[in-house]
Amino acid sequence: MEYLIHILIIAGIYTILSLSLNLIVGYTGLAALGHIAFACIGAYTSSLLALNFGISPWMGLIVGAILASILGAIVAYPSLRLKGDYLALATFGLGVIVYSIAKNWVSLTRGPMGLPGIPSFSIFGYQISNAWSYLILVLLFVFLTYIVIKNITNSPFGRILKGIREDEIASLAMGKNVNKHKLIVFIVGAFFAGIAGSLYAHYISFIDPSSFTVMESITVLLMVVFGGMASLKGSFVGAFLLVILPELLRFLGMPSSVAAPLRQMIYGLLLVILMIWRPQGLMGKYKFK
Repeated sequence: MEYLIHILIIAGIYTILSLSLNLIVGYTGLAALGHIAFACIGAYTSSLLALNFGISPWMGLIVGAILASILGAIVAYPSLRLKGDYLALATFGLGVIVYSIAKNWVSLTRGPMGLPGIPSFSIFGYQISNAWSYLILVLLFVFLTYIVIKNITNSPFGRILKGIREDEIASLAMGKNVNKHKLIVFIVGAFFAGIAGSLYAHYISFIDPSSFTVMESITVLLMVVFGGMASLKGSFVGAFLLVILPELLRFLGMPSSVAAPLRQMIYGLLLVILMIWRPQGLMGKYKFK
């Protein structure tokens, strides 16, 4: 039972990442490949504040999310003139840079040795350390993320985002501030990714750079594409399926040296099948250009 709850917690954290990336990629049509970098900022900020300064994980979560959103603004601003492949390369570079900093700034992050002993959240002196209580906490943040992004996408602001996705030039011709909307989308997406990173760090109680590689960004993007672009329900489906599916390989008794490559092969096969039979994803309506 504990194992099942653990999988649900991880799936919930990835759902937050998938929802926040879907706002950028699915609803606005921006090719972003470095989303896990924002989670890395949130995780390391929250962990370092708790370990080095004794600051409450709750405060660390907020500070980490804010720093992640600031990074999102810094990245988005010079990238506003980039489109398609060039924007994808710019955001991909962000993921590489943040990963390299986490790995090589040993005096701050301890590099490959990681940060052990990260404290858990507490409410009125009660430590949220058991799996059930942490699952409830994660589900609350999933619900909060869903409500915020749903309200954004259903608002006039969200309709402008869809206009940018469909035809950016037409949106400009109608007098819409396209760059402003792109900037806000990156900030909001990075903020929630930072929250996901902090939740992950305080749950696992240990982080190192290997948890925030560029491949993790690709995995989150696969969740968005698999579940459905511009579909919040699809973000749930994609995250849960691609978290649970690899776990099923454990029951086959395969060694990790075989299971890990097999997982990537299954991801690739599923993506090829999906692109042939349902390019918009399982629950999506929009086909990524």
